Formats: sequence, C-alpha cells, structure tokens
Amino acid sequence: LSGNIAFYTSKDPGSKLSVVNGNIAYTQNKQFTIPVQLNIWLPGNEWNLIGDWRFMKYPQSTFGLGSSAAIDNEVPMDYRYIRIYQNILKRVTPFFSVGAGYNLDYHWNISEKNPDPDNKSDYADYGATASSVSSGLSLNLVYDNRKNPINPSQGLMANIVLRNNAQWLKSDENWQSLIVDMRKYFSLPTNKRSVLALWSYDWFVLGGKPPYLDLPSTGWDNFNNTGRGFIQGRFRGYKMFYAESEYRFDISNNGLLGAVVFANAQTFSTTSSSSLQALQPGA
Repeated sequence: LSGNIAFYTSKDPGSKLSVVNGNIAYTQNKQFTIPVQLNIWLPGNEWNLIGDWRFMKYPQSTFGLGSSAAIDNEVPMDYRYIRIYQNILKRVTPFFSVGAGYNLDYHWNISEKNPDPDNKSDYADYGATASSVSSGLSLNLVYDNRKNPINPSQGLMANIVLRNNAQWLKSDENWQSLIVDMRKYFSLPTNKRSVLALWSYDWFVLGGKPPYLDLPSTGWDNFNNTGRGFIQGRFRGYKMFYAESEYRFDISNNGLLGAVVFANAQTFSTTSSSSLQALQPGA
C-alpha cells in the first residue's frame, strides 16, 4: 500500500510544492517495511524540511565486499532496522539551500543464517555483531531548480551530504561519509511528453570503520533506486560510484500510461584504500 501527498504550505504564487511519500509493504521474502519520506517547504520557501523515517524487519542476503563479489558468496541474514534522517535547510538563493541534520541507523537482532564454520563470510570477517548504531550530524548542500519534484521534466538537482558519526551521540564508532547525488532532466521536443533523465550517485566512507550494514550498498539510497537490475544489497563496499540514464515517454495521449528505458553501471571498492573493482551494468 503506497501513496503520496503533494501540497503547498502557502498560497503565494512562487510557493514550492511539498511532498510526503509513504507506504507499507510485506513481501514474499517475509520483509516488512514502513518508510516515510518528506520534503516540506515552509511558507515563503525560506526553510525546507527533508526527512527519511523507516522501520524494517528485513531478511536480506549479503554477498561480500566489492563489485567483484560472486553471487555464490550469498549469506542469508536477518535484522530489524530503524532509520531516522531529519534535516532542515535554509534557502540562500532561490534554488540553493544549506542546512544540517541528524542521522540515525540502528540495527538489532542481526543474525547470519546457517553460517559455514569452514568458510568464513566477508560479513563475519568484517566483524559480526548482534546490533549496530550509527548516529551522527550532517551538513547538507542542495541546489534544486525543478518545478515538480515528483515527476520533473526539466531542471537540475544536486545534493551533497557530509555526515559525521560520533560516539558522543551514541554511535558505535567515529566514522565519516560523503554522498554526492546529482540529477539532470531534459525535456525533448516530441508530440507527447518525453524526458531524458541523467543520474549520478556517489557514496564514500571518508574515515573510520562503519558497521557492515551501513556501508555504501546497492539499492540503499533514500528511494532504493540505485542498481536496478540487481537485488538490493548485491554489492557493498567503502567507495561506490553509480551512474544511470533513463528515457521516459508517454504512451497514451493523456499521459496516464507511460514507459521508461534505462541503463546503469556501478562499481565498488572493498576498503577505503583499495581500488575500484568490476563495473557492473544493468538495463
């Protein structure tokens, strides 16, 4: 069950569109998730609230570190997970905002199903724990001149997030990360709606040792969209580079029915100092 709410917090003609997305899901893999994402502009477009709140009961396999990890390395796991990402941004120019936030990743009841005592998994070798906490503050820089964030047809969105997890905030370890998320949209001159969308999502560990489940990983961006063509969590590591292009077009004249054609590629490193491994394409 899913849905979104789009609204304006002010009647001013220049007010930006606010959006709240939410859903409840239960899968045949016995995964239960309740995510809520919000992007709310306060009156006057001076302040922007961006949030990502989740509860997840999440049986999911991991396959080891790096983008060369073989599918045969599958390790079934299970855990519970709470995510609380809440940011507040102040508008500096009409399209540029700066802000700060709090970020919490809390995993518990972490278990590895039927571990092989004679063949230690990357997860066990990394440091298996029954729970993990990453708790930290973030600095956010956002440029966004899209008119419609739900279904943009033109414009640019760039989001840079620098996160510092600290033990004084009850994080298990002190560690830092950087996310650079950039999206560009081109409206093409055709009779029906036609859009070319380009996306780059790069995620790095800058220092420290994150919990295994908090490492950069396929499909673990805010909207679980990276790495289409691969199962979520298929690749994991200290450095992640991801790029995707997508052609979106209407089928019906009224825009109700449409389609997309996409191609992407991703690559990971096993550690912060190691080189990137195999380039993995999807389409």
